[in-house]
Amino acid sequence: MVFKRFLDKVYGLRSDEETRALYDAWSESYEQEVAEQGYATPGRIANALGTKLPDKSLPILDFGCGTGLSGEALKAQGFSTIDGCDISPEMIEKAREKGVYRDLWVSYADAELPFETGDYAAIAAIGVISVGAAPASALHRLFKKLGPGGLISFSFNDHTLKDKSYEGAVNELLDTGSARLLVRTYGDHLPGINMKSMIYVLEKL
Repeated sequence: MVFKRFLDKVYGLRSDEETRALYDAWSESYEQEVAEQGYATPGRIANALGTKLPDKSLPILDFGCGTGLSGEALKAQGFSTIDGCDISPEMIEKAREKGVYRDLWVSYADAELPFETGDYAAIAAIGVISVGAAPASALHRLFKKLGPGGLISFSFNDHTLKDKSYEGAVNELLDTGSARLLVRTYGDHLPGINMKSMIYVLEKL
């Protein structure tokens, strides 16, 4: 199956260049392939974020938006001001076709994020901070861009949960009193291949 070929490659990526090339190549078939596996995490995160951010007009960032599946899930929850960024230019173009984003840009891992602290009421990183994609340090990088009371919602799939550095990054924010845990729930990610994910919502204190 083509999907499994791409998925297997994801967990072996070692550089931004490899990541960008794989996701560019995957852009044409990505949505069909993950849909066939019942991709559930975007809907789960959008629902969790929707319960914690009542004002759906506030701007949110879909970090690692891919082809825009996550943006569609957020819009379905009533969010109306959504910006997106991704490492793959080809996936950004697919996301643009969705018509759910206010603004979209290509984001490179080490580049300065092009917005001010507090510009977004919430940042969603759906399936992005993970083995084969962004490192655990990306959580802190995004968290710094939130203002007090800002929310960050993200997911760790089963592969990522095996790497203790990722939950370690979460615990560091909680243990230092920088964040409050609002949601931590384990459930379906790609049920077609029996993969689950933990989703989180943290509030910046």
